[in-house]
Amino acid sequence: MSKKDYYETLNLSKNASESEIKKAYRKLAIKYHPDKNPGNSAAEQSFKEAAEAYEILSNPQKRQQYDQFGHAAFEGGQGFGGGGGGMSMDDIFDHLVIFLDLPLEVAVDLVEVVVEEEFEKVQILESN
Repeated sequence: MSKKDYYETLNLSKNASESEIKKAYRKLAIKYHPDKNPGNSAAEQSFKEAAEAYEILSNPQKRQQYDQFGHAAFEGGQGFGGGGGGMSMDDIFDHLVIFLDLPLEVAVDLVEVVVEEEFEKVQILESN
């Protein structure tokens, strides 16, 4: 199954600015957060897709690779850019901005989701 274009996922044009990317992600993360949609697997999937799209498009290097190679840039573990997976401190701080506007319980849940996803990526990379 082919993945949806990250720009489509966030409802953005390919020339979207960093602030437009962040705003679009925040809007979708709040709309589809599992705590706001308990038991709704479609909302949970949309939430995960938005987080994945934001992870790539909010990082200038990853965005450049995506713009050039599409999803193929990140298939097979490390992608064309080399290096391990995981988030940089900038990625973490970008996510924190989102958490500040959420109720504490929702923010904690969102942090846990992000940490779990990153932990799983590291485990996959280490097993390869």
